[in-house]
Amino acid sequence: MKVQSEPNDDANPSDGLAREARSAVVMDAATGKVLFEKDAHRRLPMASITKIMTMLLIMEAVDSGNLKLTDQVKTSEYAASMGGSQIFLQPGEVMSVGDMLKGIAMASANDACIAMAEHMRGSAEGFVRQMNQRAAQLGMKDTHFVNCNGLPAPDHYSSAHDIAVMSRELLKHSKVLKYTSAYSDYLRKDTDHPFWLVNTNKLVRFYDGVDGLKTGYTQEAKYCLSATAKRDGFRVITVVMGEPKTSIRNKEVSELFNWSFAHYTSKVLYQAGQSVDELELRHGHPEMLKVVTADTVGMVEEKGQKHDYDVDVTYKENLAPPIKSGHQVGTMVVKDNGRVVASVPLLAGHDVRRTGFFTGVGRALRDIVTFGS
Repeated sequence: MKVQSEPNDDANPSDGLAREARSAVVMDAATGKVLFEKDAHRRLPMASITKIMTMLLIMEAVDSGNLKLTDQVKTSEYAASMGGSQIFLQPGEVMSVGDMLKGIAMASANDACIAMAEHMRGSAEGFVRQMNQRAAQLGMKDTHFVNCNGLPAPDHYSSAHDIAVMSRELLKHSKVLKYTSAYSDYLRKDTDHPFWLVNTNKLVRFYDGVDGLKTGYTQEAKYCLSATAKRDGFRVITVVMGEPKTSIRNKEVSELFNWSFAHYTSKVLYQAGQSVDELELRHGHPEMLKVVTADTVGMVEEKGQKHDYDVDVTYKENLAPPIKSGHQVGTMVVKDNGRVVASVPLLAGHDVRRTGFFTGVGRALRDIVTFGS
Protein backbone atom coordinates (compact mmCIF):
# COMPACT_ATOMS: atom_id res chain seq x y z
CA MET A 1 0.00 0.00 0.00
CA LYS A 2 1.42 3.38 -0.95
CA VAL A 3 1.97 6.37 1.27
CA GLN A 4 -0.54 8.96 0.15
CA SER A 5 0.80 12.49 -0.13
CA GLU A 6 -0.21 15.86 -1.46
CA PRO A 7 0.49 16.51 -5.17
CA ASN A 8 3.27 18.92 -5.99
CA ASP A 9 1.95 21.77 -8.13
CA ASP A 10 5.46 22.68 -9.31
CA ALA A 11 6.13 19.22 -10.78
CA ASN A 12 4.58 19.26 -14.24
CA PRO A 13 5.61 19.07 -17.89
CA SER A 14 5.70 22.89 -18.21
CA ASP A 15 9.19 22.67 -16.68
CA GLY A 16 10.38 21.63 -20.15
CA LEU A 17 11.36 18.14 -19.06
CA ALA A 18 10.82 14.89 -21.03
CA ARG A 19 9.73 16.77 -24.13
CA GLU A 20 10.38 13.87 -26.52
CA ALA A 21 8.89 11.12 -24.35
CA ARG A 22 5.36 9.91 -24.98
CA SER A 23 4.97 9.63 -21.21
CA ALA A 24 7.15 9.99 -18.14
CA VAL A 25 7.11 9.76 -14.35
CA VAL A 26 9.52 10.61 -11.57
CA MET A 27 8.75 8.89 -8.26
CA ASP A 28 10.32 8.98 -4.82
CA ALA A 29 11.27 5.36 -4.14
CA ALA A 30 10.80 5.63 -0.38
CA THR A 31 7.23 6.93 -0.26
CA GLY A 32 5.87 6.45 -3.78
CA LYS A 33 5.18 10.16 -4.17
CA VAL A 34 5.10 11.32 -7.79
CA LEU A 35 7.38 14.33 -8.30
CA PHE A 36 6.87 14.76 -12.04
CA GLU A 37 4.49 13.29 -14.60
CA LYS A 38 3.65 13.56 -18.26
CA ASP A 39 0.70 11.47 -19.51
CA ALA A 40 1.53 9.14 -16.64
CA HIS A 41 -1.45 6.80 -17.11
CA ARG A 42 -1.31 6.55 -20.89
CA ARG A 43 -1.33 2.88 -21.93
CA LEU A 44 1.61 2.14 -24.18
CA PRO A 45 3.64 -0.87 -25.35
CA MET A 46 6.47 -1.39 -22.84
CA ALA A 47 8.89 -3.74 -24.62
CA SER A 48 11.50 -5.27 -22.29
CA ILE A 49 10.53 -3.12 -19.32
CA THR A 50 8.14 -6.06 -18.92
CA LYS A 51 11.08 -7.86 -17.35
CA ILE A 52 10.83 -5.72 -14.21
CA MET A 53 7.77 -7.77 -13.24
CA THR A 54 9.57 -10.97 -14.23
CA MET A 55 12.49 -10.02 -11.97
CA LEU A 56 10.10 -9.02 -9.20
CA LEU A 57 8.48 -12.46 -9.11
CA ILE A 58 11.91 -14.10 -9.14
CA MET A 59 13.18 -11.92 -6.28
CA GLU A 60 10.03 -12.42 -4.23
CA ALA A 61 10.49 -16.19 -4.57
CA VAL A 62 14.16 -15.89 -3.59
CA ASP A 63 13.52 -13.68 -0.56
CA SER A 64 10.64 -15.88 0.62
CA GLY A 65 12.87 -18.95 0.49
CA ASN A 66 10.91 -20.69 -2.28
CA LEU A 67 13.78 -20.29 -4.73
CA LYS A 68 17.56 -20.15 -4.35
CA LEU A 69 19.99 -18.26 -6.53
CA THR A 70 22.02 -21.48 -6.71
CA ASP A 71 19.08 -23.58 -7.96
CA GLN A 72 19.72 -25.07 -11.40
CA VAL A 73 17.32 -24.26 -14.24
CA LYS A 74 17.06 -26.45 -17.35
CA THR A 75 16.37 -24.78 -20.69
CA SER A 76 13.52 -26.13 -22.79
CA GLU A 77 13.43 -26.09 -26.58
CA TYR A 78 10.76 -23.42 -26.41
CA ALA A 79 12.90 -21.17 -24.17
CA ALA A 80 15.91 -21.65 -26.44
CA SER A 81 13.84 -20.66 -29.48
CA MET A 82 13.22 -17.08 -28.30
CA GLY A 83 14.46 -14.39 -30.65
CA GLY A 84 15.51 -10.84 -29.95
CA SER A 85 17.85 -10.14 -27.05
CA GLN A 86 19.16 -13.41 -25.65
CA ILE A 87 22.06 -15.21 -24.00
CA PHE A 88 21.81 -18.03 -26.55
CA LEU A 89 20.69 -20.78 -24.20
CA GLN A 90 20.77 -24.22 -25.79
CA PRO A 91 18.00 -26.83 -25.37
CA GLY A 92 18.85 -28.84 -22.27
CA GLU A 93 21.42 -26.33 -21.02
CA VAL A 94 21.45 -25.91 -17.25
CA MET A 95 22.18 -22.56 -15.61
CA SER A 96 21.74 -21.25 -12.07
CA VAL A 97 18.93 -18.89 -11.10
CA GLY A 98 21.57 -16.24 -10.32
CA ASP A 99 23.07 -16.46 -13.81
CA MET A 100 19.63 -16.46 -15.44
CA LEU A 101 18.80 -13.33 -13.45
CA LYS A 102 22.08 -11.76 -14.53
CA GLY A 103 21.19 -12.45 -18.15
CA ILE A 104 17.74 -10.92 -17.73
CA ALA A 105 18.90 -7.83 -15.83
CA MET A 106 21.94 -6.99 -17.93
CA ALA A 107 21.37 -8.45 -21.40
CA SER A 108 17.55 -8.39 -21.40
CA ALA A 109 17.59 -12.10 -22.24
CA ASN A 110 14.25 -13.27 -23.63
CA ASP A 111 15.31 -16.92 -23.50
CA ALA A 112 16.26 -16.69 -19.81
CA CYS A 113 12.85 -15.17 -19.00
CA ILE A 114 11.04 -18.15 -20.51
CA ALA A 115 13.37 -20.63 -18.82
CA MET A 116 12.70 -19.02 -15.43
CA ALA A 117 8.95 -18.81 -16.07
CA GLU A 118 8.79 -22.51 -16.87
CA HIS A 119 10.97 -23.39 -13.89
CA MET A 120 8.84 -21.40 -11.44
CA ARG A 121 5.30 -22.00 -12.73
CA GLY A 122 5.56 -24.96 -15.07
CA SER A 123 4.71 -22.93 -18.15
CA ALA A 124 5.17 -19.43 -19.55
CA GLU A 125 1.36 -19.02 -19.55
CA GLY A 126 1.13 -19.86 -15.86
CA PHE A 127 3.86 -17.34 -15.07
CA VAL A 128 2.09 -14.62 -17.05
CA ARG A 129 -1.08 -15.24 -15.05
CA GLN A 130 0.95 -14.69 -11.90
CA MET A 131 2.36 -11.47 -13.38
CA ASN A 132 -1.13 -10.10 -13.96
CA GLN A 133 -2.25 -11.17 -10.50
CA ARG A 134 0.71 -9.37 -8.94
CA ALA A 135 0.02 -6.28 -11.03
CA ALA A 136 -3.55 -6.22 -9.73
CA GLN A 137 -2.30 -6.54 -6.15
CA LEU A 138 -0.04 -3.53 -6.69
CA GLY A 139 -2.92 -1.46 -8.08
CA MET A 140 -1.47 -1.33 -11.61
CA LYS A 141 -4.71 -0.50 -13.41
CA ASP A 142 -3.05 0.50 -16.69
CA THR A 143 -1.16 -2.76 -17.23
CA HIS A 144 -1.79 -6.09 -18.93
CA PHE A 145 0.86 -8.73 -19.57
CA VAL A 146 0.70 -11.24 -22.43
CA ASN A 147 4.25 -12.55 -22.05
CA CYS A 148 7.14 -12.36 -19.60
CA ASN A 149 9.79 -10.85 -21.86
CA GLY A 150 8.13 -7.96 -23.71
CA LEU A 151 8.28 -9.31 -27.25
CA PRO A 152 5.61 -7.53 -29.35
CA ALA A 153 2.10 -8.86 -28.74
CA PRO A 154 -1.42 -7.42 -28.96
CA ASP A 155 -2.91 -6.29 -25.64
CA HIS A 156 0.49 -6.13 -23.92
CA TYR A 157 0.82 -2.67 -22.37
CA SER A 158 1.58 -0.58 -19.32
CA SER A 159 1.92 3.07 -18.28
CA ALA A 160 4.80 5.11 -16.94
CA HIS A 161 3.06 5.31 -13.57
CA ASP A 162 2.52 1.55 -13.32
CA ILE A 163 6.10 0.85 -14.36
CA ALA A 164 7.29 3.16 -11.58
CA VAL A 165 5.06 1.27 -9.12
CA MET A 166 6.48 -2.15 -10.02
CA SER A 167 10.00 -0.71 -10.13
CA ARG A 168 9.53 0.59 -6.59
CA GLU A 169 8.33 -2.86 -5.49
CA LEU A 170 11.35 -4.53 -7.11
CA LEU A 171 13.70 -2.15 -5.29
CA LYS A 172 12.43 -3.53 -1.98
CA HIS A 173 14.50 -6.60 -2.90
CA SER A 174 17.92 -4.98 -2.76
CA LYS A 175 19.79 -8.09 -3.93
CA VAL A 176 18.61 -7.37 -7.47
CA LEU A 177 20.84 -4.28 -7.59
CA LYS A 178 23.86 -6.56 -7.74
CA TYR A 179 22.72 -7.51 -11.23
CA THR A 180 21.12 -4.28 -12.48
CA SER A 181 24.07 -2.09 -11.43
CA ALA A 182 26.83 -4.09 -13.16
CA TYR A 183 28.03 -2.58 -16.43
CA SER A 184 29.68 -5.76 -17.72
CA ASP A 185 30.19 -9.35 -16.63
CA TYR A 186 30.50 -12.89 -17.94
CA LEU A 187 28.25 -15.91 -18.21
CA ARG A 188 29.78 -19.38 -18.62
CA LYS A 189 33.10 -17.75 -17.73
CA ASP A 190 35.03 -20.92 -17.02
CA THR A 191 33.67 -22.92 -19.94
CA ASP A 192 34.52 -23.32 -23.60
CA HIS A 193 31.72 -20.88 -24.48
CA PRO A 194 32.06 -17.75 -22.31
CA PHE A 195 29.51 -15.02 -23.00
CA TRP A 196 30.33 -11.39 -22.26
CA LEU A 197 27.43 -9.27 -21.04
CA VAL A 198 27.20 -5.49 -21.35
CA ASN A 199 24.35 -3.75 -19.55
CA THR A 200 21.77 -2.30 -21.93
CA ASN A 201 21.30 0.54 -19.41
CA LYS A 202 24.41 2.64 -20.11
CA LEU A 203 23.47 5.14 -17.37
CA VAL A 204 24.82 2.73 -14.75
CA ARG A 205 28.24 3.76 -16.02
CA PHE A 206 27.68 7.34 -17.13
CA TYR A 207 25.34 8.86 -14.51
CA ASP A 208 26.50 9.10 -10.89
CA GLY A 209 24.20 7.11 -8.61
CA VAL A 210 22.33 5.03 -11.20
CA ASP A 211 22.21 1.33 -10.25
CA GLY A 212 19.25 0.01 -12.28
CA LEU A 213 16.77 -0.91 -13.60
CA LYS A 214 15.64 -1.88 -17.12
CA THR A 215 15.66 -0.71 -20.72
CA GLY A 216 13.24 -1.62 -23.49
CA TYR A 217 12.93 -1.23 -27.24
CA THR A 218 10.67 -2.46 -30.00
CA GLN A 219 9.67 -0.66 -33.18
CA GLU A 220 6.22 -0.10 -31.71
CA ALA A 221 7.29 0.90 -28.18
CA LYS A 222 10.34 2.93 -29.25
CA TYR A 223 13.00 3.47 -26.58
CA CYS A 224 11.86 3.01 -22.98
CA LEU A 225 13.68 3.05 -19.66
CA SER A 226 12.92 2.66 -16.00
CA ALA A 227 16.00 3.94 -14.19
CA THR A 228 16.80 4.48 -10.53
CA ALA A 229 19.49 6.58 -8.90
CA LYS A 230 20.42 7.26 -5.28
CA ARG A 231 22.25 10.24 -3.83
CA ASP A 232 22.69 11.11 -0.15
CA GLY A 233 20.09 8.51 0.81
CA PHE A 234 17.48 9.90 -1.60
CA ARG A 235 16.44 7.31 -4.22
CA VAL A 236 14.46 8.34 -7.28
CA ILE A 237 12.75 6.23 -9.96
CA THR A 238 12.49 7.78 -13.43
CA VAL A 239 10.43 6.19 -16.22
CA VAL A 240 10.25 7.36 -19.82
CA MET A 241 8.34 5.66 -22.64
CA GLY A 242 8.32 6.12 -26.40
CA GLU A 243 11.59 8.04 -26.79
CA PRO A 244 12.79 8.40 -30.42
CA LYS A 245 16.49 7.54 -29.81
CA THR A 246 18.65 6.02 -27.08
CA SER A 247 20.69 9.22 -26.88
CA ILE A 248 17.57 11.33 -26.35
CA ARG A 249 16.18 8.78 -23.86
CA ASN A 250 19.35 8.88 -21.76
CA LYS A 251 19.57 12.68 -21.99
CA GLU A 252 15.99 13.20 -20.82
CA VAL A 253 16.30 10.68 -18.00
CA SER A 254 19.51 12.39 -16.86
CA GLU A 255 17.74 15.76 -16.91
CA LEU A 256 14.89 14.36 -14.82
CA PHE A 257 17.39 13.02 -12.28
CA ASN A 258 19.23 16.35 -12.20
CA TRP A 259 15.98 18.21 -11.62
CA SER A 260 14.90 15.81 -8.86
CA PHE A 261 18.16 15.94 -6.93
CA ALA A 262 18.37 19.72 -7.31
CA HIS A 263 14.87 20.40 -5.97
CA TYR A 264 14.07 17.62 -3.49
CA THR A 265 15.36 15.48 -0.69
CA SER A 266 13.72 12.59 1.15
CA LYS A 267 13.00 12.27 4.87
CA VAL A 268 12.07 8.80 6.17
CA LEU A 269 10.52 8.47 9.62
CA TYR A 270 9.82 4.72 9.64
CA GLN A 271 10.80 1.97 7.24
CA ALA A 272 8.18 -0.45 5.89
CA GLY A 273 7.53 -3.16 8.46
CA GLN A 274 9.17 -1.23 11.30
CA SER A 275 7.73 -1.67 14.80
CA VAL A 276 6.21 1.58 16.07
CA ASP A 277 4.15 0.55 19.11
CA GLU A 278 2.86 -2.29 21.28
CA LEU A 279 -0.77 -2.72 22.27
CA GLU A 280 -1.95 -4.65 25.32
CA LEU A 281 -4.70 -7.13 24.52
CA ARG A 282 -6.05 -8.47 27.78
CA HIS A 283 -7.59 -11.58 26.26
CA GLY A 284 -4.81 -12.16 23.76
CA HIS A 285 -1.96 -14.63 23.54
CA PRO A 286 0.57 -13.16 23.42
CA GLU A 287 -0.76 -10.34 25.54
CA MET A 288 1.25 -7.63 23.74
CA LEU A 289 0.66 -6.96 20.04
CA LYS A 290 3.53 -5.49 18.05
CA VAL A 291 2.29 -2.81 15.64
CA VAL A 292 4.23 -2.25 12.38
CA THR A 293 3.98 0.11 9.43
CA ALA A 294 2.48 -1.20 6.18
CA ASP A 295 4.84 0.91 4.08
CA THR A 296 7.59 3.49 4.42
CA VAL A 297 6.46 6.52 6.42
CA GLY A 298 8.10 9.66 5.18
CA MET A 299 7.90 12.59 2.87
CA VAL A 300 9.72 14.35 0.08
CA GLU A 301 10.93 17.79 1.08
CA GLU A 302 11.46 20.69 -1.28
CA LYS A 303 14.90 22.11 -0.62
CA GLY A 304 14.99 25.50 1.05
CA GLN A 305 11.62 25.15 2.76
CA LYS A 306 11.05 24.84 6.51
CA HIS A 307 9.02 21.84 7.71
CA ASP A 308 7.41 21.12 11.06
CA TYR A 309 6.12 17.55 11.27
CA ASP A 310 3.60 16.03 13.65
CA VAL A 311 2.80 12.31 13.75
CA ASP A 312 -0.67 11.18 14.85
CA VAL A 313 -1.57 7.53 15.49
CA THR A 314 -5.14 6.25 15.80
CA TYR A 315 -6.31 2.68 16.44
CA LYS A 316 -9.53 0.94 15.55
CA GLU A 317 -12.09 0.77 18.32
CA ASN A 318 -12.76 -2.47 20.19
CA LEU A 319 -9.66 -4.31 18.98
CA ALA A 320 -9.84 -7.84 20.32
CA PRO A 321 -8.30 -11.22 19.48
CA PRO A 322 -8.12 -13.24 17.38
CA ILE A 323 -6.04 -10.96 15.14
CA LYS A 324 -4.09 -12.19 12.13
CA SER A 325 -0.65 -10.95 11.19
CA GLY A 326 -0.99 -8.18 8.60
CA HIS A 327 -4.48 -7.15 9.75
CA GLN A 328 -4.92 -3.37 9.82
CA VAL A 329 -5.24 -2.14 13.39
CA GLY A 330 -4.78 1.58 12.93
CA THR A 331 -3.43 4.49 10.88
CA MET A 332 -0.43 6.78 11.13
CA VAL A 333 -0.82 10.31 9.74
CA VAL A 334 2.03 12.77 9.22
CA LYS A 335 1.27 16.49 9.10
CA ASP A 336 3.52 19.32 7.98
CA ASN A 337 2.44 22.58 9.60
CA GLY A 338 -1.03 21.07 9.99
CA ARG A 339 -1.27 19.81 6.40
CA VAL A 340 -1.50 16.02 5.89
CA VAL A 341 1.48 14.91 3.81
CA ALA A 342 1.46 11.16 4.45
CA SER A 343 -0.88 8.47 5.72
CA VAL A 344 -0.05 4.80 6.11
CA PRO A 345 -1.91 1.83 7.65
CA LEU A 346 -0.59 0.22 10.82
CA LEU A 347 -0.67 -3.58 10.84
CA ALA A 348 -0.51 -6.40 13.34
CA GLY A 349 3.05 -7.67 13.36
CA HIS A 350 2.06 -11.21 14.32
CA ASP A 351 -0.90 -13.46 15.08
CA VAL A 352 -2.73 -13.05 18.38
CA ARG A 353 -5.15 -15.75 19.48
CA ARG A 354 -7.81 -15.46 22.15
CA THR A 355 -6.88 -16.89 25.54
CA GLY A 356 -8.89 -19.52 27.38
CA PHE A 357 -11.12 -18.86 30.38
CA PHE A 358 -8.60 -19.76 33.07
CA THR A 359 -5.86 -17.63 31.55
CA GLY A 360 -8.24 -14.69 31.54
CA VAL A 361 -9.13 -15.26 35.19
CA GLY A 362 -5.45 -15.49 36.08
CA ARG A 363 -4.68 -12.20 34.37
CA ALA A 364 -7.61 -10.52 36.11
CA LEU A 365 -6.32 -11.68 39.51
CA ARG A 366 -2.81 -10.52 38.58
CA ASP A 367 -4.12 -7.06 37.72
CA ILE A 368 -5.98 -6.85 41.02
CA VAL A 369 -2.87 -7.78 43.00
CA THR A 370 -0.72 -5.39 40.98
CA PHE A 371 -3.21 -2.56 41.39
CA GLY A 372 -3.25 -3.03 45.16
CA SER A 373 0.55 -3.14 45.57
